[in-house]
Amino acid sequence: MSETEHTPPRRFVGKSALITGAARGIGAAVAHRLASEGCNVTCTDVNVEGIEATATAARERGVDAIAVPCDVGDEASVKAAFSAHLEHFATLDVLVNMAGVLTATHSHEETLDNWERVLRINLTGMFLTCREALPHLLETKGNIVNAASTSSLSGHPWFAAYGASKGGVLMLSQSLAMEYAKRGVRVNCVAPGGINTDMVKVTMPDDVDFDILTRMMPLGPMGDASMVADTVAFLASDDARYVNGEYIRVDSCTLA
Repeated sequence: MSETEHTPPRRFVGKSALITGAARGIGAAVAHRLASEGCNVTCTDVNVEGIEATATAARERGVDAIAVPCDVGDEASVKAAFSAHLEHFATLDVLVNMAGVLTATHSHEETLDNWERVLRINLTGMFLTCREALPHLLETKGNIVNAASTSSLSGHPWFAAYGASKGGVLMLSQSLAMEYAKRGVRVNCVAPGGINTDMVKVTMPDDVDFDILTRMMPLGPMGDASMVADTVAFLASDDARYVNGEYIRVDSCTLA
């Protein structure tokens, strides 16, 4: 074992999690991390091939894992995914919401269709999954970890729709945290910054002033998805049993 490798703890043995956006990027990294700590996982996404690969990798870590196609912006699809999870695992201990989309445009050129698509997936989709999970998490005294963003905390040019959706995610999460705390359910957020995933490879407007973005980027290289997964695993575990309604930034730069 190299100096940089370590054996993860086993904080989720006997527990199960449903993870949205698990086909790639941070969602897949979260599934791998929780599985490495003994968690059985349901991997959901619209990318069927991707979630099947993630579930296979999870099973190779010695846990049970299933792949369930799900469009988080569609109420019936969300209900079906949770039904599949509960039919297979019987209970739910953790919900991790990583599904999301990112687009970039000048706000005066933003279309209503794209604005509504971003909010439907990033914010309404998170409401739907949280609503579906809560009755089951109340039974297990489980918890939710939602994907906020540094865009939840500070304005970013060209990302008005994304920033609005992620600001909503933070407020939704903190509202749920307050509402359900005394009933034993925690709700927290992870707020990634510059993480090297396919989602950040978004097409920018041709006339963007990249100096603005450069001043907002991390001082070092972009982070890896596993760095976010490490934080999610902490928030989802009993190590964070006294952490509720919080966000943790995973980013090497200070806020603009």
